[in-house]
Amino acid sequence: MDTKIEETNPNLSLHRDMEYLEQLLDSVLLEQVGEVLVEKVKKIRVLSQTIRESNDPAAYKQIKAEIDLVEPPLRQNVIRAFSVYLHLVNIAEQNYRSRRRREYQAQDTTLIQPGSLEAGVNKLLENNVTPEMVTTLLETLSLELVITAHPTEATRRTILQMHQRIAGLLKSWDHAYTRHEKKVIDETIANEITILWQTAEIREKKPSVMKEVSNGLYYFDKVLFDVLPKIHQDLEDILYEKYQQRFQVPSFLRFGSWIGGDRDGNPNVKATTTWETLKTHRELVLKKYKESLTNLRQLLSHSAKQVNVSDELLTSIENEKKLLHSDALFKVDEPYRTKVSIMLRKLELTNEDSDKGYFTAEELLADLYMIQDSIANHHPGQNPIKLLRKVIRQVELFGFHLASLDIRNHSGEHESALTEVLHSVNIEPDYANLSEQDKIEVLLKVLNDPRPMISIYDTFTEDTQELMNTFRMIKKAHDTFGERAIEVYLISMTRSVSDILEVLVLAKETGLYRVYADGTIKSKLHVAPLLETIEDLKNGPDMIEKLFEIPLYRRHLTARKDLQEIMLGYSDSSKDGGALTANWELYKAQQKIHDIASGYGVKLKYFHGRGGSLGRGGGPLYTSLLSQPPVTLGDGVKITEQGEVLSSRYLLPDIAYRSLEQATTTMITAIMGITQEEESATKIQPSTEAEAAMSEVSNYALEKYQSLIFKDPGFLTYFNQATPLHELGDLNIGSRPMSRKGSSRFEDLRAIPWVFAWTQSRQLLPAWFAAGTGLQKFVDQHGGDWKLFQDMYETWPFFQSTINNLQMALTKADLATAKEYTKMVKDESIQKRIFGQITEEYHLTKDIVLKITGQSELLDHKPAIKESVRLRNPFVDPLNLFQVELISELRKLSENDENADELLTEVLLTINGIAAGLRNTG
Repeated sequence: MDTKIEETNPNLSLHRDMEYLEQLLDSVLLEQVGEVLVEKVKKIRVLSQTIRESNDPAAYKQIKAEIDLVEPPLRQNVIRAFSVYLHLVNIAEQNYRSRRRREYQAQDTTLIQPGSLEAGVNKLLENNVTPEMVTTLLETLSLELVITAHPTEATRRTILQMHQRIAGLLKSWDHAYTRHEKKVIDETIANEITILWQTAEIREKKPSVMKEVSNGLYYFDKVLFDVLPKIHQDLEDILYEKYQQRFQVPSFLRFGSWIGGDRDGNPNVKATTTWETLKTHRELVLKKYKESLTNLRQLLSHSAKQVNVSDELLTSIENEKKLLHSDALFKVDEPYRTKVSIMLRKLELTNEDSDKGYFTAEELLADLYMIQDSIANHHPGQNPIKLLRKVIRQVELFGFHLASLDIRNHSGEHESALTEVLHSVNIEPDYANLSEQDKIEVLLKVLNDPRPMISIYDTFTEDTQELMNTFRMIKKAHDTFGERAIEVYLISMTRSVSDILEVLVLAKETGLYRVYADGTIKSKLHVAPLLETIEDLKNGPDMIEKLFEIPLYRRHLTARKDLQEIMLGYSDSSKDGGALTANWELYKAQQKIHDIASGYGVKLKYFHGRGGSLGRGGGPLYTSLLSQPPVTLGDGVKITEQGEVLSSRYLLPDIAYRSLEQATTTMITAIMGITQEEESATKIQPSTEAEAAMSEVSNYALEKYQSLIFKDPGFLTYFNQATPLHELGDLNIGSRPMSRKGSSRFEDLRAIPWVFAWTQSRQLLPAWFAAGTGLQKFVDQHGGDWKLFQDMYETWPFFQSTINNLQMALTKADLATAKEYTKMVKDESIQKRIFGQITEEYHLTKDIVLKITGQSELLDHKPAIKESVRLRNPFVDPLNLFQVELISELRKLSENDENADELLTEVLLTINGIAAGLRNTG
């Protein structure tokens, strides 16, 4: 591998890495299995590339024949070979992104990477943003990213750790100077690929919730604990450099988690599970603080004979040094090392729940500030000690809880429990069947009564008791880990005001909510509705206004600093109405609710429940932010980071930093009404004409989408038979069932397997279907001119993001491959009718997207992504062909057939490989 190639083409280094890894893999396959495998893989690979380059029917016929001829056990090895190569492609691409970032950093100040923190601050200066305006901006800046376990990363963590090691070796190769260094790296990478080949890709059983917790915490342990402070520190330094004054950058960028707290449809998450999760969080964060303080102790070797240490610090050492073991004492003239040793001992005592340890993270922070203040007496102020700043920032960010854990449950669970409780205490015999207004009156009466309804001696059914235990656990968590440990209770399928008040009643019964005699309220929990379906989004603004009109609820918000969190569901709304309509209804709901909240003096924090896949609101983090109504960014934003994107964004520090700095830059520029230089869109706020057009397009698209999904009687048959939906359940990638309560109804099918199945079959229908019809009908109704949409694409970030996501979905979809899946549909009339609609809509949507963007081909605006898809397709396509053949064969067998297990294993291997190739599970 020669790194001295003149890279006039920026993709050359990526191609070089891919060829290098491909050669190493071929060598491993030859040594491990033999020439038969290598030759078969090469033959299929060449045929697949030929088909992609020339669309040769003869080559297509030949590749199908080759795949048909592959028999076990060779077949499983061929499938694995293509899958492993796609994993290596992912590694090469991440290394390429890291390399490009380093290349920008190596340049002088005339070449700054678009989307970087420096580029963002430069935009502030170019737009005459004053220091006073920067201070106000920083006070409003807030972004929280919430990791979830679903859809769980299809790749095992063991294999992800191999990815991490291989990526590190590729990075080392770039910096190796001697032949010996390069030889050692070559051999080590070959060893890693060998071990990767010898490692099982598929989980033997579903992960437990605590295993999912462990998987999520891996990213905090290895990457985020260091990268998050660096983002803050770099922003402080760049602002200082550009504005020549030091700004106090608050801890605006935080991570939260759902893993271990989300019990909606997951019977495996109990109150005890959540408690164990919180304890695991604290154990990790205390371990990380010990590592940080140990490093800090090594650095702070200042002698009291050389510097003046503050009296406050010396007094604190004298008062607390008895806590130390005798062998932990440093030289008496090294006060900072002695102080840090005391702090390390107190952390050990904290972990043991000793009253001699720290009770709160604020006490640990106070000690760090004491050291910082003392050092300021003798250290240059213009160049503060970065490691000390980093440790302080870590404690500010992570506290003793590491990440705030959201609790989520279904609205029906609360209603069911309160129906039982209210009947038991003789307040209301049949709460569930009351009208909405009567429910509200009952709930307000209970909330205004300072007395609890339930005594500790009352017993209820198992489900109700578990729900009450959850709220008691939240109260205990606040007392033990601090209120930041659990701040938000989310309500799935929120349809009415009573759904929200019910949670306050449950909180009241456990001391999380209380009304005092003078009417003031103590409330320790944000209660957040989740608006999920198209109907919910349309009705949401009226529901929120009714809620804000209730005086008691307004007093609850006063206790919560006048902040209301509202979660928006991209997955179910997209499943319900299609991606285009869902995104527009989400946009409109945000604007309407924001206007309502402003009238009541309430700040809003929107929580965007986006998935990693395009059919569930996915896409780059920074474009997700840019496509929101700008007025909604100033009070803070939350976004889910789904399990499937964690490894692609946060496995490697360089990639994590890049993703987070782009998000930060987008926030600081968008809040100020400035677009970034690399985006062609110039107007943050759309025109009235553009909004009216989107509403009309959305209505047409919704009609088209629902006419197929809900009105075609053969649609569910097609979906079940033309996708690997039923086989997905055996993949063991998550602890949560595929549907709520094990139901087979379409309404209860979760959006994740819905999208996953369409993605695997290369139809990707949820991400693009009906958009073309919506756009075309509008143009037909308005004179046949595309100029309005072309202008909207050039000037409106939301519309630009919508069209660009369509481009990505249409590019990843492949009708030739999809057609193979339709052959599994038994009823030929259903197959022809529905696939005919899909094909027609695909071509219509593609033509319209090209017309609006002015491009010759899809993704011309993103050549790097276009090239990535082009390079992957020849390796994904054979896996799709194998998958169709295997599923067809498997579905003919009975469950007890001796060949069923082996066939299912091979199907699951293709699913894993395709997920790696398309970078999505669901």
